[in-house]
Amino acid sequence: MTLGERITRVDAWLLDELCQPLADRLPERFPAFELGMSCQLGSVLLSAVSIIAVFVVTGMNDFGNMIFNVLIWALCVSFFFGLGRLRMLVKVGMANPLRQMLLGVRILSIPFTLYVVYQAMTAPAAFSLAVWFNAFSNIVFVVGLYFISCQPRPPQRRPVSQLWARPATVREGGGF
Repeated sequence: MTLGERITRVDAWLLDELCQPLADRLPERFPAFELGMSCQLGSVLLSAVSIIAVFVVTGMNDFGNMIFNVLIWALCVSFFFGLGRLRMLVKVGMANPLRQMLLGVRILSIPFTLYVVYQAMTAPAAFSLAVWFNAFSNIVFVVGLYFISCQPRPPQRRPVSQLWARPATVREGGGF
């Protein structure tokens, strides 16, 4: 078994054994895709807070880094909007196509997140708050990707006796 196959198996294990059971326990009105998109929005907001915190800590002196960070944040926002447009591909009772489409992003985001957490643990005290916001942003991003990639749960079926148990309502006036 090659290294790539092992990494893919670890990703499939995380998705099938860790995230999918959690997604199956979510309420029917709040599917896993919606939870994942909420995590993605939280990641974008936490990333913005970390960028603002870096600007405040450094005194907004370095214009080049400021522009670079804002452009990276704009890429994160565009990724969020792109995922929102893919919402129509995820249908109940069908395989989730985003599971395969986001495989590379999921695999690359985990080591990057581990590096950012290490960076946050070893950051100087002046930058620790800003770097921890960035670390939490990356953690929430990975969690969101995994929930977006989960299979949608089919709606629960009500017994036929419950469907016909409701009394028919007759409107007064006899017309439509």
